[in-house]
Amino acid sequence: MPKKIYTGEVISDRMNKTVVVAVTMTTQHALYKKTIKKVAKFKAHDEDNQCKAGDVVKIIESRPISRDKRWKVAEIVERGSE
Repeated sequence: MPKKIYTGEVISDRMNKTVVVAVTMTTQHALYKKTIKKVAKFKAHDEDNQCKAGDVVKIIESRPISRDKRWKVAEIVERGSE
C-alpha cells in the first residue's frame, strides 16, 4: 500500500524537530453538492529544523515517531515570505 503524501503550510515551528502542518482538503457534500473546505493539522518530523512558519511543505506518512507524530517532512516546496 502506498504511503499518503499531503502538501500543506507550516503554521508552527516552535517545537524541536517538529512542525505543525495545516493541510487544506476540499470535499463535496454528499446531498447538497456544495464544496466544503476542511483543514487538518498534522505534526510532522523535521530532523534538521529547516522549516519555518509560512513554508509550504510535502509531508509523507511514516511509522509512529512519538505520541502525536506519524508524518515526516519530505521536502520544502516553497519558502514563506519573511
